[in-house]
Amino acid sequence: MRVVIAGGHGKVALLLERLLAQRGDQVAAVQQAGAEAVVCDLEAASAGDVAVLLSGAGAVVFAAGAGAGSGAPRKDSVDRGASVLLADAAERAGVRRFVQVSSMGAGQPPRPGTDEVWAAYITAKTAAEDDLRSRDLDWTILRPGRLTDAPATGLIRLAAAPVPRGPVPRADVAAVIAALLDEPGTRHQTLELIGGDTPVAAAVRGIR
Repeated sequence: MRVVIAGGHGKVALLLERLLAQRGDQVAAVQQAGAEAVVCDLEAASAGDVAVLLSGAGAVVFAAGAGAGSGAPRKDSVDRGASVLLADAAERAGVRRFVQVSSMGAGQPPRPGTDEVWAAYITAKTAAEDDLRSRDLDWTILRPGRLTDAPATGLIRLAAAPVPRGPVPRADVAAVIAALLDEPGTRHQTLELIGGDTPVAAAVRGIR
């Protein structure tokens, strides 16, 4: 399967690219990780431009983000706007499978007293989720907990919200995304993810 990953230079995306390439999928993202390199500014491109890049893909993963140090305007233009653009492009290109990486905390208003930039990030992620749910795509929304660079454990807790907040290694997030792409039962699900005691494959298969 050809998988197109938006935000292919990010830490989770790089790990995902390696996993998909190792299992034989064709990945369009960052060349150094075993994927085809595609350069596209999702803040400037049109849906038509991106649809061309998605031609022939079997799935799309939105793993882009404005990144640390960016202000509130870029949280909206990337974490919301780029996701909306990619979903528009997926519809145009006829790519139904869409996995969106969101964040724990999305789906509800930011807590009182929250830092302005973090509040903008959560607001943008919530809006991106709402947009995706409104579309006729085979979407799955994944909300990881606090991301760490610890080695993969292969053991997670994955369930519909609410899940208690907690950490999860980026390597385990990548493994979950790879498993979600192949599991029809996870379509039209909003899932939260932290470290746990269930193997990745079993946790993903258990979603209904």
